[in-house]
Amino acid sequence: MEQIYIIMLVALAVLASIDLMVGVANDAVNFLNSGIGSKAVSFKTLMIIASLGIMMGAFFSSGMMEIARSGIFTPSMFTFNDVMIIFLGVMITDVVLLDVFNSKGLPTSTTVSIVFSLLGGAVFLGAYKLLSDPNATGNILDYINQKKATEIVTSILLSVILSFSIGGLVQYVSRIIFTFQYEKKVKYFGAIFGGIGITAITFFILFKGLKSSSLLSNDIKDFMNEHQMMIIAVSFVVWTALSQVLISIKINIFKIIILIGTFGLALAFAGNDLVNFIGVPMAALESYHIYIANGSD
Repeated sequence: MEQIYIIMLVALAVLASIDLMVGVANDAVNFLNSGIGSKAVSFKTLMIIASLGIMMGAFFSSGMMEIARSGIFTPSMFTFNDVMIIFLGVMITDVVLLDVFNSKGLPTSTTVSIVFSLLGGAVFLGAYKLLSDPNATGNILDYINQKKATEIVTSILLSVILSFSIGGLVQYVSRIIFTFQYEKKVKYFGAIFGGIGITAITFFILFKGLKSSSLLSNDIKDFMNEHQMMIIAVSFVVWTALSQVLISIKINIFKIIILIGTFGLALAFAGNDLVNFIGVPMAALESYHIYIANGSD
């Protein structure tokens, strides 16, 4: 019986590789579109910056698997065989979904595809177990981690609203300040704008991209959490001063912001979104180890 699970693990590993290729092809536009669209730097330079961000993000990734392992469904309600079926179905669905969307040029999210594939797989397998077993008790909601699933879905919807509103506000303010008399406005407001922009990206990298990294010691994490406002204030002063220096020597500060932003987005992608491609197979492998250790499903 164990041989079939080995085959399923191999299949999951192959699907993870394929999912990584189609997933990166889908998500790469998320951190490259600003640089490519603005033509701030050459494509080669942009790819180097993005590659460094992905490499650093992969090194500092915490390797979270909670969404795949227990974030959506309740593991105690399923046997090991059920869990492997769910994971295999999720990976097949994710690869097909992303490939179809990429082929049609339609935008989608790897996080959304994984989350709802897990949710759909758990719901339908739970419904099958309830319908096929006349002695089954409870309801379909018992098979779902309702609190976590609701939190994840709400976060996805909220992120869309916040991204649209905050992005629109920043774009509106930026256009008002710099659309007319650009060279004069940059002298007066460019350094402050650069300081705010790069500080925001720094905050994003430090406190969102690296906060759960396994390579950072607990002392460093505690220091960052305890002195968050001080770090932000120092970053703002340093980046504002540096922006003023760059502007004074005729370097376009907006190009610098785009490059740092591309690096930050690539880092966050590697540190967070890569789990969308390897989280399910890794969770399946961990489940297999638990199955072997206990000698039963």
